[in-house]
Amino acid sequence: MRTIAIGDIHGGYKALVQLIDKIKLKDDDQLIFLGDYVDGWSQSYEVVDFLISLSRKRKQNKQTPPIYLRGNHDELVVENLQAVHPHKMWLFHGGKSTVDSYASRTKQEIEAHFDFLKNDLHNYYELNGDGFFHAGFHNLKGPGYEYFKGITYWDRTLWEMALALDPNLKDDDDKYPNRLRLYKEIFIGHTPTHSWEEYQPMNAANVWNLDTAAAYKGPLTAMCIETKEIWQSDPVYTFYPEETGRN
Repeated sequence: MRTIAIGDIHGGYKALVQLIDKIKLKDDDQLIFLGDYVDGWSQSYEVVDFLISLSRKRKQNKQTPPIYLRGNHDELVVENLQAVHPHKMWLFHGGKSTVDSYASRTKQEIEAHFDFLKNDLHNYYELNGDGFFHAGFHNLKGPGYEYFKGITYWDRTLWEMALALDPNLKDDDDKYPNRLRLYKEIFIGHTPTHSWEEYQPMNAANVWNLDTAAAYKGPLTAMCIETKEIWQSDPVYTFYPEETGRN
């Protein structure tokens, strides 16, 4: 079995289809999508529809179904898409593209997607000693002890801490952060790697960041966590030459 984590998609449906084709899925592959399926490029509706269909098809074919994590933008869509006055910051940071993507959809189509976004997403996932998050967590005992559920899809301090850590510091040192001791490896998205002029997955301590800036000028990325094999789409913006993506 391969465990394959996939980074932030942000409405880049065409890149998602290309990436899945490159992976050449096997029946027992465990896909773990790290969240932020919407807000950015023009096909947020198509992305969510694809994810729902992928889960249904793999279950019908007795294949391992995907795991979907909740990203902050997935939560923002639930809060704002049907609101009388959607939040201006959400609209500015990709939400407008999602509003347009859903504008011509029926009530039934929208309700089916909202059911998926509300009920089928995990706030985090643990597998074989590894932790999977959209963003991170605060509590030194682990994410199950968080008081606010949204921390797992909004937090940036876990990644910032891993980046700031002395790379020569060993995990048995007293100064090694207790949060990082909880898992063998941690896989996240949320903070795009283009902030460090990088479009490949970044590793700091035992944390892997797979948000390779698909919402901006980067590709959509998948990684096999056992072998660290990487698959990437073409830069997502090349599929949408008339669009600007996220601000």
